[in-house]
Amino acid sequence: MKKNITNNVFWVGKNDWELRQFHGYEYSTNRGSTYNSYLIKEEKNILIDTVYKPFAAEFIENLSKEIELTKIDYIITNHAEIDHSGALPELMKLIPDTPIYCTANGVKSLKGHFHKDWNFKTVKTGDKLSIGNNKELIFIQAPMLHWPDSMFCYLTGDNILFSNDAFGQHFCSELLFNDLVDQHELYAEAIKYYANILTPFSKLVTKKIDEVIKLDVPVDFICTSHGVVWRDNPLQIVAKYAEWANNYQENQITVIYDTMYNGTRLLAENIVKGINSVDNNVNVKLFNSATNDKNEIITEIFKSKAILVGSPTVNNGIMYSIAGLLELVKGLKFKNKKAATFGCFGWHDVSTKIISEILNESGFEIILDSLKTKWVPDKEFVIKSYEYGKQFIKQLEN
Repeated sequence: MKKNITNNVFWVGKNDWELRQFHGYEYSTNRGSTYNSYLIKEEKNILIDTVYKPFAAEFIENLSKEIELTKIDYIITNHAEIDHSGALPELMKLIPDTPIYCTANGVKSLKGHFHKDWNFKTVKTGDKLSIGNNKELIFIQAPMLHWPDSMFCYLTGDNILFSNDAFGQHFCSELLFNDLVDQHELYAEAIKYYANILTPFSKLVTKKIDEVIKLDVPVDFICTSHGVVWRDNPLQIVAKYAEWANNYQENQITVIYDTMYNGTRLLAENIVKGINSVDNNVNVKLFNSATNDKNEIITEIFKSKAILVGSPTVNNGIMYSIAGLLELVKGLKFKNKKAATFGCFGWHDVSTKIISEILNESGFEIILDSLKTKWVPDKEFVIKSYEYGKQFIKQLEN
């Protein structure tokens, strides 16, 4: 079902309430998601992006109720990832000669996905497409936000920025617009999206925001590829991105651990107590990486000024949930964050060394020697872990 955005611009996407995992099983989508596609009806009719492949038939059926498909003059592919382009093969069977506007990397990606040589029209920043009624689409390349092929496009007259994945969220709602949804839920999903997907590209985010600002054009709507359309003070999310891209941190410390027989858990809990005994204003959060959502933990790391990570030694290594989480951390390239490590061991002591090396490689500053004990912590070592928390916060504040 289409939803009117303004004048002759309509949302024709798909709400996916049941989606719980994205990018394979890399990203949790606990509030579902949307695949946003937009139809512009002016003298020329333009379709911006499609939907994920499993919904291709439904998308085409619904789209054909809104417009005779042969009357679509142009297709814009802002990003070729298949959650945006998945319906293209079925659509192009019906309108095979329709021009597809995308970046040069977009052509490579679409050919790589679908092995089709459609009627591609490559565009770059500053290129314009006249659509009649004195309106134009202006193209803006946005490489690595978050793929090399990504771009935005701006519709003059209606002052709409079609921002693709930037400024989006995996957040399903039938209400469509940002001012109609729960603001806590909206921003929880927005910061999670940034932390887990866009953090490595923060310098490019800052650069692209500056570039868009320099265009000096009014923005009344930001139409994303996932989640809400920003219409109430739409630049509020741009301001948030500028803040998040600037080595973001809050007054927060996150403690993360996995445990076999609760020894490492005991250390973690008493480290937290020690931190709180020195500074009860700092927001300390504690997560077992084996039982908590990994993407929620990543979001908390993003918000933190420091983290502590703990694992027992297992098979000459570390617990797999910690290992997997640290692999995500390494790829996200967090900046300006400090860390320390802790854990238990039995026959061989390697876990804290492994964790410290990965954190150091990932850009974290290790500010204390590791806290580690053989076998299960005794009462004396429980006190030591409490003191370790005190030491950590004092070292952090120096």
